Amino acid sequence: MTASSIPLTPRLAAVEIAAGEKIVLAGGAPMRLDSGVDLGPVTLAYQTYGALNAARSNAILVCHALTGDQFAAEDHPVTGRPGWWSTMIGPGKPIDTDRYFVICPNVIGGCMGSTGPREINPATGQPWALDFPVITIGDMVRAEKLLIDALGIDQLFAVLGGSMGGMQALAWASAYPERVFAAIPIATAAKHSSQNIAFHEVGRQAIMADPDWTGGAYLTQGRNPSRGLAVARMAAHITYLSEAALHRKFGRNLQDRSAITYGFDADFQVESYLRHQGSTFVDRFDANSYLYITKAMDYFDLGNGDDSLAAAVERVRARFLVISFDSDWLYPSYQSQEIVSVLRSRNVDVAYCELASNYGHDAFLVDTGQQTALVRGFLARTYEKAVG
Repeated sequence: MTASSIPLTPRLAAVEIAAGEKIVLAGGAPMRLDSGVDLGPVTLAYQTYGALNAARSNAILVCHALTGDQFAAEDHPVTGRPGWWSTMIGPGKPIDTDRYFVICPNVIGGCMGSTGPREINPATGQPWALDFPVITIGDMVRAEKLLIDALGIDQLFAVLGGSMGGMQALAWASAYPERVFAAIPIATAAKHSSQNIAFHEVGRQAIMADPDWTGGAYLTQGRNPSRGLAVARMAAHITYLSEAALHRKFGRNLQDRSAITYGFDADFQVESYLRHQGSTFVDRFDANSYLYITKAMDYFDLGNGDDSLAAAVERVRARFLVISFDSDWLYPSYQSQEIVSVLRSRNVDVAYCELASNYGHDAFLVDTGQQTALVRGFLARTYEKAVG
C-alpha cells in the first residue's frame, strides 16, 4: 500500500481517516452529475496496492459495496479490522499485488474522505448535509474515470466488485468500453429491483425518523442519528444473509441466559448480533452518506428505464466473468443470468458461474473458496491476452 496526500479543507467529521491518498479531480473543475448539477471541486480518497508497471497495463480498479470504502486490503483505520477484501487482494492472492496495480477509491457521496454530504461545502464553509446533490452510480464511475485519468492510465486491465461494486463494474464497461479490458461483476444486477428499493426505503426512513437527524444538519449541531442509522444497518444486514446462515449460526439460542425474560432485552443470540452490527456501524459510517448511496443504488438501471439493456452493452468490448451465489436472495442468480444472456446476445466474451454457498449475499465477502479460484484463473488467463 502506498500513501501520499494532498492538503484539503479540514473536516468536521468525527471519523478521521489514516494517512492515505486523496486527489482533487480535474484540477478542481466542476463535474456534471446525472441530475444536471455541476459539483466541484470533487475530491476522491483512494488506496493503492502493488506497483504500476512501465507499460501501465496492469491496473485493476476494485469498487466497493454500499458500506465499504477504500480500505480493501489493510486494517481499517477506524475499526482496526482487516480490509473488507483482504482475502482477495495481496501478494500471491487472487488479485495478486505482486503482479497487478490495484486501485480502490471511496465513492463520491461516501464518508471516508471523498466529497460527500459530511464534507465541507465551499460555498458555506459548513458540511454539505442535504445541500449535497443526489448522485448516481454513473456519477461514481465518472469520478473514478477522472481518477484513472489523473493516474495516467489509458486502459484498466480489469474492473471488479460485488454488489454496488458490481454495478460500477457494469457501468464502467458500458460507459467507457475502450478503457476496460475485463470486468468481473459479482452478486449484482443490471437494475435495482422494487424489493431492494423497498428495503433501502425502510433504512432511510429509520434514519430520518431519528430526532438527532435534525433534517440532515446533525453535524453542525453536534448530534448524531446513531439510533436510526443502527436500525438501518440491522435491517440491511438481514438481507445480506441467508436463512441457512442465520439458522446455522444462531438458531433459537439464547444470549447469556438459560431462559427467556419475557421482556425486550436481547433474549436471542440473533438479536444481540444485530444490535452489535448496528452499534459498531455507526462508529465508521455517516447517516447522510447512507441516504445518498442507497438512493444511487435505487436509481441504477443500466438499460435506462424504457431503453434496452441490450443497447447499453452494444459498445462493450470487455471480457466478462459474472459470478452469483445460489443462496443470495438480495441479488438472486437470475439477475446475473439476465446480464450474461444480454452480453452473449451481443457476442461479448463472457463466462458465468453460480456458486453454491450458505452465506447469502455476503458470500462474495466471506465464502471466498471457489470465488478465489475463479477470479485468480480468469485474471491470469485474461492478462496474458491483454499484454499479448
